Amino acid sequence: MCIQSLSKAIKLILMQCLVTFFIMGCHYQRECMISGRTMGTAYHIKYNVGMFFDHQNLKNEIEKALQAVNHSMSTFDPKSEISLFNQMKDTQKSMSISDDFFQVMKHAQQLHIMTNGAWDGTVKPIVNLWGFGHTNHQQHKPDDAQIKQCMKQVGFQNIIITDHHLQKKIPDIELNLASIAKGFGVDQISMVLENHNIENYLVEIGGEVFGKGTKINGKPWRVGINRPHIDADTHDVYVAISLQDKAIATSGDYRNYFIDGNKRYSHVIDPKTGRPVNNGIVSVSVISKQCTFADGLATALMVMGPDAGIKLVNEISDTECLMIQEKEGTFQLFYSAHFPKK
Repeated sequence: MCIQSLSKAIKLILMQCLVTFFIMGCHYQRECMISGRTMGTAYHIKYNVGMFFDHQNLKNEIEKALQAVNHSMSTFDPKSEISLFNQMKDTQKSMSISDDFFQVMKHAQQLHIMTNGAWDGTVKPIVNLWGFGHTNHQQHKPDDAQIKQCMKQVGFQNIIITDHHLQKKIPDIELNLASIAKGFGVDQISMVLENHNIENYLVEIGGEVFGKGTKINGKPWRVGINRPHIDADTHDVYVAISLQDKAIATSGDYRNYFIDGNKRYSHVIDPKTGRPVNNGIVSVSVISKQCTFADGLATALMVMGPDAGIKLVNEISDTECLMIQEKEGTFQLFYSAHFPKK
């Protein structure tokens, strides 16, 4: 064989190797991870992609989506949409809002109606009064007169929601959507991953989770529910479940409370009474199709208790829950009809 023919043969072999390498690289999947900070907590994302995937572009889009969520719902940003609404006092005017904020408010309205007011995004003043908010108020039991006065500023029904507009019925009503914001953030990140044609992923923000597909080994994503006790480590798993194409959100009262005399007061406030709930529920986990909905519903079920809560969840399609009640130092578990127990 002449040198020229040998050279062509080598080039052909190299080209075939490069094509084979590229094809294998496109189909070979590996588990990757992106993490960061948002909404005063951490986020973690696991996803399976090929070796030539553009991870930096994905992270940039995730950060952009999370910034948009904060711009809508962060009460710490004085220029956010929610802050501007809270500052507005004129009940004759309406405020134009972004599509994201409008979608969140529609979820909020649905939760408020569905739970008969157990979920309410306007309880911030009463939460502050008890000392659980981000204020200088000390944690203490307020008197009846203070509670009654403060409750005049509470009631989600005092917000008018029309097509991409909000309006107040009373000037001092304020929104705080912390109980669904993380769930909405999870859903928004999931949309970013879907737009990148990622089929297997797990998204978590501050304990609220959505999982799609499977892990790199083909097994379902596994999510742990923390043992609901003040001394429990964040990695102390009480119940573990498999999660596929579903979200799970958990609310609890075992880390944020105070004791006055011999009585324990939880940070979970009943919007109807203006007082901490006293039903013994220490943790609620909700599984559903959307994390926004699961996040808000978990908060509402803390207020509703096991009887009304389980009854409601059994009437909602594609939604399950686990409620944990503590009595005299022991846990009692309440499951909805089809909650996965393994």
